[in-house]
Amino acid sequence: MEVIDQKVPSREIEKPVEINGTKVRSPWIQSPLFDSAFILLPPFLALILVAFFPQQFKTSDEMPFIYWLLLIVFVDVAHVYSTLYRTYFNPSAFNERRSLLVSVPVFCYIIGVILYSISPLLFWRSLAYLAVFHFIRQQYGIMRLYARFEKKSKLSATIDTISIYTCTLYPILFWHLNPDRNFNWFVEGDFLFFESRMLREVAAALYLVILALYAIKELAGRGSEKPFNLPKNLVIAGTTLSWYFGIVHFNGDMAFTTLNVLSHGIPYMALIWTFEKDKFRRSEHKKGKIQELTFGKFGLPAFVSILFLLAYLEEALWDGLVWREHAALFGLFNRLPQVANLELLSLLVPLLALPQFTHYVLDGFIWRMKEKVS
Repeated sequence: MEVIDQKVPSREIEKPVEINGTKVRSPWIQSPLFDSAFILLPPFLALILVAFFPQQFKTSDEMPFIYWLLLIVFVDVAHVYSTLYRTYFNPSAFNERRSLLVSVPVFCYIIGVILYSISPLLFWRSLAYLAVFHFIRQQYGIMRLYARFEKKSKLSATIDTISIYTCTLYPILFWHLNPDRNFNWFVEGDFLFFESRMLREVAAALYLVILALYAIKELAGRGSEKPFNLPKNLVIAGTTLSWYFGIVHFNGDMAFTTLNVLSHGIPYMALIWTFEKDKFRRSEHKKGKIQELTFGKFGLPAFVSILFLLAYLEEALWDGLVWREHAALFGLFNRLPQVANLELLSLLVPLLALPQFTHYVLDGFIWRMKEKVS
């Protein structure tokens, strides 16, 4: 996500406020309460949750079944489908970008079939690196969104950009230099590894230097004309903590998935909800039935229920046709024939992964808007 859509939902929040005699524009997107609960606090809450894990869940590849259901299905997979509210469930958005929204899934499926036909590992590796790019860009986009009203020099903006990327790229580099991690992004071997102690030490030193530089810049730049930007700094802090502890400090699948998924999925769904709900209220265009349902009378429960249903159905098809790992949860779907033929899998797996693949690609377009706050 690269949030270029500068027109944030709350009209009231955009009004200038006076701080120490100087009028400044509030950085909050919806409200301090909403932003804190659903966009800024998830990485901190995830870290607190991980702190209470038994030790084996912090350093092993174990994950309880119910926890997998809640975290993977109802957060990670569900957040993928939230893109629908900004695209295919939005009649005006779909009409404006019909060619893009039709061609991207077709393109993704063809590429997926080609990659899987060459090698299943190549398919998953390509999808993993695309996912990493998507996760990293989301943190950059949210940081940019909260910094949209800041008066700063080009140097200050550059330090912000380098810092948010460092928060994410260093743990990913550490992962690539340490093949002993007890977790994968998708499947075993989907990352390339190159063990090097020297590179680890150099990367760690640069990591600390850049974070220190950012802290010095923020402290030195404070004044009456530049009040402390709390949400932007919480994004930087939350990103730093969730990525470092999830990948570098802990070495368990449950710890990594908790910090990775909660820090990414919940804020993404919250942004979709608040942006699209505001557009629904202000739009004079024809509204779709799903929009009427989710942003009208039934609101948030309908929004979340549709995402949960779609996520469950996708995982049920994966389990019935491919994985066969959770028969107790997807019992009815396990009556489907398990596909083992490589040629059939090269057609089926990219189809099942299509929502995810499309989500990653479309996300680079759907947040880029020409409309800006004057």
